[in-house]
Amino acid sequence: MGRKANKDSSGARALSTRGVNYSTSPLLASKTPPWRSRFLVAMVGLAFTGLLVRALYVQVVDTQFFQKQGEARYAHTLELPSSRGRIADRSGKVLAASVSVPSFWAIPKDVDEDPAKRAELAKILGISRAELEKKLDPASRFVWLRRLADDDTAARIKELGLKGIVRENEYKRKYPEGEASAHVVGFTSADDKGQEGIELAFQKELQGRDGSRAVVKDRLGRVIEDIGDSTPAVNGHDVELSIDSTIQFFAYQRIRDAVLANKARAGSVVVLDAQSGELLALANYPSYDPGNRVNLSGEQLRNRALTDTAEPGSTMKPFTVGLALETGRVRPESVITTAPHSLVISGFAPSDDEPHASLTVSEVVQKSSNIGAARLGLSMQPRELYDMYTALGLGQRPQLEFPGLAAGRVRPYKSWRPIEQATMSYGYGLSVSLVQLAHAYTAFAHDGEVVPITIRKQPEGMRAQGVKVFSAKTAAEVREMLSMVTAEGGTAKGAKVDGWRVGGKTGTARKQQGHGYAGNKYRAWFVGLAPIDKPRIVVAVMVDEPGAGIIFGGLVSAPVFAKLAPQALRILGVPPDVDVKSQIVAAQSPPPNTARQVP
Repeated sequence: MGRKANKDSSGARALSTRGVNYSTSPLLASKTPPWRSRFLVAMVGLAFTGLLVRALYVQVVDTQFFQKQGEARYAHTLELPSSRGRIADRSGKVLAASVSVPSFWAIPKDVDEDPAKRAELAKILGISRAELEKKLDPASRFVWLRRLADDDTAARIKELGLKGIVRENEYKRKYPEGEASAHVVGFTSADDKGQEGIELAFQKELQGRDGSRAVVKDRLGRVIEDIGDSTPAVNGHDVELSIDSTIQFFAYQRIRDAVLANKARAGSVVVLDAQSGELLALANYPSYDPGNRVNLSGEQLRNRALTDTAEPGSTMKPFTVGLALETGRVRPESVITTAPHSLVISGFAPSDDEPHASLTVSEVVQKSSNIGAARLGLSMQPRELYDMYTALGLGQRPQLEFPGLAAGRVRPYKSWRPIEQATMSYGYGLSVSLVQLAHAYTAFAHDGEVVPITIRKQPEGMRAQGVKVFSAKTAAEVREMLSMVTAEGGTAKGAKVDGWRVGGKTGTARKQQGHGYAGNKYRAWFVGLAPIDKPRIVVAVMVDEPGAGIIFGGLVSAPVFAKLAPQALRILGVPPDVDVKSQIVAAQSPPPNTARQVP
């Protein structure tokens, strides 16, 4: 029975299969068009042809480009930074040097997004969280987080351990002398490029040449091996200045104290070696710390001794007298009429602070007589005065390797009117910088020859040829007059120095304002030579707008010379040329058995 049932079932299936007519199926009834199969074959062939062409292009035609793209994934060029040259003073003391400090950068997409750590990083960097997130925008490929960081910042970032922050060492300039030498050395940018002072003036010499190293890195940025040749870094050359850092420090101290004591706007001082022309000190106040220039103002940055020009006032009178002596028009003992209103030019009558009926030529300098200087100036041809001024270097940029040098102003003599010739004889109507004025006084310090000035240390005994302006005899006669200025009866008794015989000239000039002169604004000047018989240094001082009730150069600026000159002479090893009176006074002992009364 079972065998029969199976047979019946198999038969039913066979009958069912034979009952299906495949030709009547709608899917099989239509024939496939021949073009479709050919199209598919063509497309496959075209794809293979494209791949073959692309392979040929990559492997044969533009192989160099794709090799570079491949290398970029694993090969990297590391920069080997060079060290900037040092700046040193005349004795080798470092004024500016480069030290290795950490900087931090990141590829934003690689930085850990931990909110707490990012907030702490913003705090360490001293910026807001929003500013940090802006820096770490994933669309950016590279960002500096902090360049030239201090040790504390670097330690805190390392301790934070935020993934994706990369440390890289760079060079940062350090300035050991700080504010005292700021206007000499200047400073550099974050990229180690000179911006001011010697850093800018000698940029090509100080700057080194970076090297490079080709390496293979893994996906984590670790160096696996070197490839190819490395180019070593070449450090910059050192620059040795004529500046004496100790004299520079004292110069800065003295001018700072004078500005503060006199409630002045600013002040400058220049110290020159009268024999070699080397610049020993150049200081200004206000100043700044070149290593920390946060909130730096233009008042602090300006190198006034070089960039500011002004009418030098009575400091020009010795030159007028010197020319009159040189041309034989007068002798030191010649008498000049200086009575009030004894000289009237185009309705203008020069006046003196202390009226005198007459003065000798020497006394014209000692007493600083405007009338006497004007009479001497008018006795000469305009061209004679003009040629003297230009020979002294006035109206021209000083030949000094330093940025920002001002030329001053001396108008062509053909346009001078008598009143202008008279006022220029005592320092009005022309303008000079403090460095120019100090340079001009080397004519008296060096037997009539204007010595070329330099800020680089000169080899021992080497000096460029100067310009002869006066004879040695005239220079000696004027020096004797300058010594009278610092003696009893002169305008600068406060410039006297114990141990050395000195001389100099004061100047108190009104400041120009608009087309005229300010009623209560002055510049106080003093230029001194020491020792006077054979000068080794020229010291020029200018205090701008003294506001403590005293305005005269003999009271404001001369004391700066009196304090600075002996310090500089001792440092230079110049022996005293006069006996120093003892300043110790013995106290009388009280009589024996005398009881002290206690109030």
